[in-house]
Amino acid sequence: MCLIALAYKLHPHYPLVLAANRDEFRARPADAAHWWNDAPNILAGRDRQAGGTWLGVHRNGRFAALTNHRDLRRPARQGPSRGSLVHQALQQEPPLQEADRYEGFNLLHGTLDALHCFSNVTGTGVALPPGIHGLSNAFLNSPWPKVQRATEGLAATLQQDPATWTEALFTLLKDDRTAAPHLLPDTGLSTEQEAALSSIHIDLPHYGTRCSTVLLVDQQGTVTFVERTWPAGTEVREVFTL
Repeated sequence: MCLIALAYKLHPHYPLVLAANRDEFRARPADAAHWWNDAPNILAGRDRQAGGTWLGVHRNGRFAALTNHRDLRRPARQGPSRGSLVHQALQQEPPLQEADRYEGFNLLHGTLDALHCFSNVTGTGVALPPGIHGLSNAFLNSPWPKVQRATEGLAATLQQDPATWTEALFTLLKDDRTAAPHLLPDTGLSTEQEAALSSIHIDLPHYGTRCSTVLLVDQQGTVTFVERTWPAGTEVREVFTL
């Protein structure tokens, strides 16, 4: 994923409300979210190239999602695919002692009632406190314009009737406004490139938002998982109880 906004243990009836966009090169093949044949308790999309995923849920109550850390000044590492970490984290605690083998990443992982966020750039992890959080290609709650817009939009959505949340969050995830130049992060890209990547929804010729996910978990353990794949808007919807 390249953008995640979540409300964690904040709403009295929904301990987890999450909206996320996966941004990727358009030529990289991937399958939409499904229950995996070789791991039938995992619901997630799948990267056909390396076999991992970017966000998923396990029937055992585990959740995991990953964003890349973007800093072109850091030396590149030719390590394993970061998507394998999400796959592992959906089944058990991931081997984070080996995290320096990978390119920079942030990993949300754990059970749905005890989530953690780990960065291999800082080498540290934190238990996720109750509240609204945003994660893109820097660190947890870094004040990038797209993160702030997403978390503010999520906060506003939570004030509405829960029956409207899914569509409201998908509308938020389609926001293609770019940030003003003076608000752009500096990750080593040109100003033009930073601007193109500063919107919540990215739509470039060779790179962009490939899918959007809305995840709702209520107090009874009912999970509503909805994914829309772009540009077609094809929808996968799964509702199940942990």
